[in-house]
Amino acid sequence: MIFADKLIQLRKRNGWSQEELAEQLRVTRQSVSKWEGGQSIPDLDRLLALSQLFGVSTDYLLKDELEQPDAEARTQDEPRFPALRRVSMEQASAFLKVKGDTARPVAYATFLCIISPICLFLLAAASEQPGSRLSEGLAMGVGLIVLLCLIALAVAIFLTVGSRTAEFLFLEQEIFETEYGVAGMVKERREQFKPRHTRYNVLGACLCILSLVPLFGGMMVDENNDMLMMAMFSVTLFLVGIGVIFFIRAGIPWESFDKLLQENDYTRQRKARHKVARTIGIVYWLAATAIFLAASFYSMDWEHSWIVWPIAGVLFPAVMAVYHTFDQK
Repeated sequence: MIFADKLIQLRKRNGWSQEELAEQLRVTRQSVSKWEGGQSIPDLDRLLALSQLFGVSTDYLLKDELEQPDAEARTQDEPRFPALRRVSMEQASAFLKVKGDTARPVAYATFLCIISPICLFLLAAASEQPGSRLSEGLAMGVGLIVLLCLIALAVAIFLTVGSRTAEFLFLEQEIFETEYGVAGMVKERREQFKPRHTRYNVLGACLCILSLVPLFGGMMVDENNDMLMMAMFSVTLFLVGIGVIFFIRAGIPWESFDKLLQENDYTRQRKARHKVARTIGIVYWLAATAIFLAASFYSMDWEHSWIVWPIAGVLFPAVMAVYHTFDQK
């Protein structure tokens, strides 16, 4: 076991984060991160401080052949810690590749979900136009068929992607260790991806903001023309969908870096709370779907019941914020 692996093991055995260890050694978190990534080693003063802090000898820290701390450093009261799963360089590279390959289909599947009601909206508005030969029942039937087909296609894509990434699910849910060089490789790949991440986020944000322009343009031309307004709203949904494509293609690879480095939303503490948060999210969106379907079928006013989704989207962060507040308390 090399120095970087020993440092990670000792730090986690004491339940410290990189920030906490850096604070005790009076160095930056980046320095600790470089030590654990095998990019550098501490100077003599820091090695002595680490030896005293962890109760091990400098020989144990520096010599690869010594696999366990000195016997005198152990006590009968020392707790035994279960061995953590180790992620090799090959596993990390395979994970980054599969996440990069699946980001595009996930983005397109989400786009299909967003635009799925467009046909229903347009046909419903067309059926209400004076002199229209399209009956309201036919418009609703065809629109719902198109909506369900697009949703079914999106679900098929999600399930296919899920089967490809299932073997790496532990990276999101479990605490693990990385082998020598993995952290350095991941950080290097993240730096290479950073310009694209920024560019995609900028494009996504601009498209989502500009998506309201067609809607406001339709209001300026003739706000009483239902067909025109529904067409402009459809264009708005289409632009939002494209914006979301850029967000997802930026977010999925970036999240894969965080998962391997166990940073941001995937730290040890947050992983412990992740299962509860995921359950809350599933229940919330299932409830939102049930409310949408119940309101739509009861009133048969599909043109206005879509308002449930933006309201649910706005409320969801608030629900999660309340959960995290109570969880921290």
